[in-house]
Amino acid sequence: MKHNFCILFLAITITFCSCGPGNNEVKNSATDSTKKDSVLLSFAFVGCNRVQYNDEGNDTATNASTANVTALKRIFTELSAMKNKPDILFFLGDMVCAESTTQQLDQQLQAWVKLYYDTSFSMISKSGIELVAVPGNHEMLFYANGLKVKGHTEFPLEGSTPVWMKYMGPFMPADRDRITGADSSVNQMTFSFVRKNTAFVLMNTDTYNANANPTKKDPYGTEGMIPFQWITNKVAQYKKDPAIKNVFVLGHKPCYIDDTLRTDHDGLPDAPTLWPALRRMGVCAMLSAHYHDYQRMQPGGDSTYQVIAGNGGSQGSAKFYGFSLINIISNGDVKLISKGFDAGNPYYQDVPQNPFTIRDSSILIPGKNENPYNNN
Repeated sequence: MKHNFCILFLAITITFCSCGPGNNEVKNSATDSTKKDSVLLSFAFVGCNRVQYNDEGNDTATNASTANVTALKRIFTELSAMKNKPDILFFLGDMVCAESTTQQLDQQLQAWVKLYYDTSFSMISKSGIELVAVPGNHEMLFYANGLKVKGHTEFPLEGSTPVWMKYMGPFMPADRDRITGADSSVNQMTFSFVRKNTAFVLMNTDTYNANANPTKKDPYGTEGMIPFQWITNKVAQYKKDPAIKNVFVLGHKPCYIDDTLRTDHDGLPDAPTLWPALRRMGVCAMLSAHYHDYQRMQPGGDSTYQVIAGNGGSQGSAKFYGFSLINIISNGDVKLISKGFDAGNPYYQDVPQNPFTIRDSSILIPGKNENPYNNN
């Protein structure tokens, strides 16, 4: 009788130990054991690393690239050293200072690419991480001193597109979908591609547009233009594909800053129509830079997220410099992590004593997120 009781107890114990995996565990049928949910795809994103105009010739702050070299080296080194490296790094614009002439843009982008491949600077080019580059206003516009339109002094720079493609074209996926037709030449930096179960729609948020009717008030064209219809059509196409579970839209300029819709220089003229379309179609998040800070928000209170990762090293509001990371988990979760180190003073100061730590972490749920980011 005692022997039978022991067998019964052992059977019950085994049953309870193997019934249903716990949090973040799945059954491995091949080995009859359990394992944690796996990361199907991982990608990092950051923008705004250029120095200020008055620091372009400051050897402590930068080199010929006009990048904040201390912050850039720290970011590249951290990414390269990660045990589980991201598959992709999206650099969301303002990599260089430029915003002047195509000659300066050419020289600075050339120096940036040289720095990227310099293994004495970092091992990022040997890390296996795919770099995907998106232009910002400092690559696409020029500063017209003394001329203001609606309070702003930045205008589309003619010739910037071929310069960007010369140096950054190799950092665009070969399998990308592109805009065709009459406007294809100026829309080369808006494209899309798919990795695993996730689609990415990347937009040039300062697409070149020549002003057909120049006036004293607007002689050079309008900043902040995007190929709106192609972008929304591409998102709709991906949302109809049952194999694609997540869609992200990425661009330099955001729709929202501090939960406020922006249609001026800080945002997009198309923001009032773009954002409702992204929400309606169930885009997971719009990932941007431009504003020199890190912010995570859900404009409208739920569904689509706006994440700003403009804390790559440019002077501004950012309390920390670093990058953000999104992991697509096998259980369907989309996990956001933002990492960085406290910025120095001045902003380009090398501060190795300030550790690289996690500053924000959240599951990007499709409903209202009860875990808001507080940057205080």
